[in-house]
Amino acid sequence: MATINNMSTRMCRDHRILSSSGNLSDVFVLESRFRKRCFFQNSKFTVRSMKVSGQNQTRKLASSNGPLTASEKVSYPFELLTNNQTLGKENINPIARRKTKIVCTIGPSTSSREMIWKLAETGMNVARLNMSHGDHASHKKTIDLVKEYNAQSDDNVIAIMLDTKGPEVRSGDVPQPITLKEGQEFNFTIKRGVSTEDTVSVNYDDFINDVEAGDMLLVDGGMMSLSVKSKTKDAVKCVVVDGGELKSRRHLNVRGKSATLPSITDKDWEDIKFGVDKQVDFYAVSFVKDEKVVHELKDYLTSCNADIQVIVKIESADSIPNLQSIISASDGAMVARGDLGAELPIEDVPLLQEDIIRRCHNMQKPVIVATNMLESMIDHPTPTRAEVSDIAIAVREGADAVMLSGETAHGKYPLKAVKVMHTVALRTESSLPFNTTAPTHNVYKVCIERGGGLLILVFFLLHIQVVWTNRIRF
Repeated sequence: MATINNMSTRMCRDHRILSSSGNLSDVFVLESRFRKRCFFQNSKFTVRSMKVSGQNQTRKLASSNGPLTASEKVSYPFELLTNNQTLGKENINPIARRKTKIVCTIGPSTSSREMIWKLAETGMNVARLNMSHGDHASHKKTIDLVKEYNAQSDDNVIAIMLDTKGPEVRSGDVPQPITLKEGQEFNFTIKRGVSTEDTVSVNYDDFINDVEAGDMLLVDGGMMSLSVKSKTKDAVKCVVVDGGELKSRRHLNVRGKSATLPSITDKDWEDIKFGVDKQVDFYAVSFVKDEKVVHELKDYLTSCNADIQVIVKIESADSIPNLQSIISASDGAMVARGDLGAELPIEDVPLLQEDIIRRCHNMQKPVIVATNMLESMIDHPTPTRAEVSDIAIAVREGADAVMLSGETAHGKYPLKAVKVMHTVALRTESSLPFNTTAPTHNVYKVCIERGGGLLILVFFLLHIQVVWTNRIRF
């Protein structure tokens, strides 16, 4: 079996063809052409192998009870932390390659040449352009910097993902944050440019028609909530249930409802054309409700002769009944948990995440888990323990990539956030058994189709032997 160093050498020779020029077929699994799970044959997108280094494939981590013996000690791909070390500052072994990719959103905190270089060296694999913010000029600058980095890098390639704004309903600009208090009356109007202590504008003219008295309106994915009491021809009158600070352009959701807007808006088409001109590698399409929008976008890309992959963002209530057809039509999926948890009961989100990951695995397509993964690191230098577990769970479930949004776009500690995500993903991967998610039922199916009854018997006898061996050992 080839070592990680040998594979890295081969990747270094070939990385020029995988630059951000539309030829990058799968940055999430840059190594996949050399290290594939044995049961995946799709060369376009292959879920990454769980192998971390050649050292930890020779024996199991431990017996189920009792400490490891001297002969069973595990050689980790990095040094474990001591009591006086900080998470994210351990000595990473350069031969240990992380399989789970990291998507970083570029924003005011990271848009400089220096920061993009540092993000790339710290662990960023994909630079995300959030088209809900900024303009084409600022995004062009980021694209040019990423391509400049790729041109001079010998062993690393950063892909570019353009994330469409989609049919988002957002509040308007406010000169200063507005403090909302429980029980306070507050209004949203479709009139443009309104910003007072009790009223702010929204960017969606049909907002009035989409809400009804009794609906729960969520701001920023539930950070604040308001109950709709009544509406007029141009305003929705609410009472604050959970207060907070309302800032400019905050995302608005109605619990259990999706906006009656097309998945790709006129602005999105302008941004998509911009992406074609600048030769980005991926589109992340927001609020996809069915497979028709995916086919429409792919037809357009084919007419432009653009080699850009389409990642569907699963984030609306309307998309859940159509999951299978949506993912099937796409090149990959993103579990966008913020809006998903706003439109659907929040307790359903972990189950949906697992389901979406499983569906993508079955269809051999990559999947990204996004939103709130290290949210506290926007303002703090260390993550919560729950956030660390969140990353680990996503990796254990088989996510091909995990994403940072505000943490790197406008957070105070973007490099530390990437370093923590890298460390947690790498450590979690090292604990997973080789080919842990291999679909063994397919092996039996192949055997039956080929008349391999004897092989089935052998598998059965081996299973019995393992069971009895374990019983004797324990």
